[in-house]
Amino acid sequence: MITIYDIAKKANVSAMTVSKVINQTGRISTATRERVQKVIDELGYIPNSNARSLVLQRTQMLSLLITDITNPFYTTLARGAEDAANARGYRLLFSNSDEDYNKEKNYVETILSTRVDGVLFAPAGDRSIDHLKQLQERNIPFVILDRTVPGITSDVIAGDSREGALLLIRYLTELGHRRISLVNGSSEVSTARLREEGYVEGLREAGIPFDPELVLRTGYRDFSDEAGIKRLLAQPEKPTAIFAANNMLAIGVIRLLRKRGLRVPEDISVVCFDDLDLASAFDPFLTVAAQPAYDFGAIGMQMLIDRIEGTAQPESQTVILPSELRIRASASVPPAIN
Repeated sequence: MITIYDIAKKANVSAMTVSKVINQTGRISTATRERVQKVIDELGYIPNSNARSLVLQRTQMLSLLITDITNPFYTTLARGAEDAANARGYRLLFSNSDEDYNKEKNYVETILSTRVDGVLFAPAGDRSIDHLKQLQERNIPFVILDRTVPGITSDVIAGDSREGALLLIRYLTELGHRRISLVNGSSEVSTARLREEGYVEGLREAGIPFDPELVLRTGYRDFSDEAGIKRLLAQPEKPTAIFAANNMLAIGVIRLLRKRGLRVPEDISVVCFDDLDLASAFDPFLTVAAQPAYDFGAIGMQMLIDRIEGTAQPESQTVILPSELRIRASASVPPAIN
């Protein structure tokens, strides 16, 4: 079994110097560090993770807590986070709250007992403040993903939800739509609030008055509100287009429209936030405001590790990632002016 003393002898340095190279601590010249690392590589030395964690007071273990593992946005985000963690020598534990505060609470308690070094946290909503404060009280670094939580100051990776929604509404109004419905998530979620702001702004730009009867607020997952869709379509002047605030809502909306015998986009157009990624590559259909999901995870993980290792800026950082309008087949000119 290779030890640090074997490395020290071959590299002609002290065992303490080898330890500093392995644990990336202390001041060592570049030449010495490279010489020691070369010997480590030649001998195939693998550090003892338990011993290393005692030296660094770290476990090299991180947690990723997301809200919906069935949503392709989050699965792609998770891949980005995992790749970035592995590249920096960390292992990653995955948790999924299903947009449920109680389930999120249980996972935070598990995270606290596991002694992870930090957490990438996609909050279920504003009430996640209690869970984030628990992490703060235990001095566990975290980066908030996708959504913000009022009352919490931290590093944040978020998309430009307002601008992405505005792009979609502009596209629909340019096609000629004036009766545009919004199927949105809970108002307790920051992205839902921002996407509604973008929706309202898009209508205003086109000179279309906001009609609250065209707004259906629900959850972000497992959409099956047949009564809500029936109410939207029963209006004297029914909508010619629907903006779904995320991809899972869009799938549910289209399923319910087809159940009622309506074709997309021939009878009604549908657009949404977030892409379906690989699933859509085989038969691209939905017009979307696509977010760079992989970058959410990768950049968020880099920020988290920098915070853990003390190389981040002292002040909290917020990174806003832009959306891209991807025009496909789910929206067209409204039937009345075809």
